Amino acid sequence: MRIRTAGVVTVLGLALAASGCGGDNNKDEPAAKATSPAASGKLVIWADDKRTAALKPFAEKFGQENGVTVEVQAVSKDLQTNFVTASQQGSGPDVVVGAHDWIGNLVQNGAIDPVQLAAEQKSGFNETAIKAVTFNGQLYGVPYATENVALIRNTALAPEAPKTIEDLVATGKKLKAEKKASEILCLQSGQNGDAYHIYPLYTSAGGYLFGTAANGDYDPKDLGVGKPESIAAFQKIAKLGEKGDGALKRSITGENSIATFTGKKCAFLVSGPWAIADAKKANISYDISPVPGFAGGKQAQPFVGVQAFYVAAKGKNKALAQEFVTNYVTTPELAVALYQAEPRPPALTAAFDQVKGTDPDLAKFSEAGKDGQVLPAIPAMAAIWDPFGKAEAAVIGGADPAKTVTAAGKTISGQIK
Repeated sequence: MRIRTAGVVTVLGLALAASGCGGDNNKDEPAAKATSPAASGKLVIWADDKRTAALKPFAEKFGQENGVTVEVQAVSKDLQTNFVTASQQGSGPDVVVGAHDWIGNLVQNGAIDPVQLAAEQKSGFNETAIKAVTFNGQLYGVPYATENVALIRNTALAPEAPKTIEDLVATGKKLKAEKKASEILCLQSGQNGDAYHIYPLYTSAGGYLFGTAANGDYDPKDLGVGKPESIAAFQKIAKLGEKGDGALKRSITGENSIATFTGKKCAFLVSGPWAIADAKKANISYDISPVPGFAGGKQAQPFVGVQAFYVAAKGKNKALAQEFVTNYVTTPELAVALYQAEPRPPALTAAFDQVKGTDPDLAKFSEAGKDGQVLPAIPAMAAIWDPFGKAEAAVIGGADPAKTVTAAGKTISGQIK
């Protein structure tokens, strides 16, 4: 769920005053760089704490090569809202790093510009990643990582990957009966639900959020929540809930789902690459596979998210920002450094190929997300999270699926209008 709170911008002390390159060096620059306007002044980049540290050496190199000062600033909380507010006030950065599903909101607020990548550069990226940062036919970001959930299982408790969610439930119940686990499944919900994590099961049961237009873009006029397909989907989810199989529980939250798994209290965890470090630290023997769908149902499709670099529309050095985003963010070296800061599959194919040999989990997460759905970046998606999540939690707790989802659909529809 997206929780919007006020945040504080913390400058990590990276003010990189750099020496300019001599004129003779310009002979060796690629054609794309040779046409760039002369740079001057300062480039300001906003990112979160982990990415800020990884960006430091590349920002330093960029500053040296362009004769400018570069500041990489860490925004500790709510980066998107801080960025929009600062942009409107004229105090924002030149470049911001964030999730692709921000794009609709950022474009609507006039906060970011399209970026210019050559066809050859685009071809070096994962196709889904490029699709994710394309909005209204224009490329608005340069992707650097992809992410999706998968089924992470404790192989000591569950040696074989379940083919269906029913198989998973049967194994989980058996482990509970044998006192080898206390939970069937760790899929976070909490009291407010979690649309992101439940989505694979929702799609397998036939539900959808938005239809698609002729050009493949999500169509906010075709809202799936509240339609018969969504009601049928939540009826299946209800059977997994607290008054059904007990596989889905509101007591499993974002704060305890991974810890419950690493504490060996459940054999199955639906989560993303960010959970692996904890599993390794706990010495869990694990494997990764796609989230299984319902028997006889559709394929379970997780959301595929993308992390990207954006050029601020109201930045003070837009030409320099375009240069950094198009010619530095597109290098394998930076993509690998960002992967090392927080292991998520690189969107740049060359970087992915470079790291997958030492990290077999990457290929497994990518496989689990290969048929996933790009997380909608349209502004209407903001209306989905809260009503959908609360409907999910209510149904898991035993509320009537038809009434609950119909009401959620009306709430969402009213917000979109």
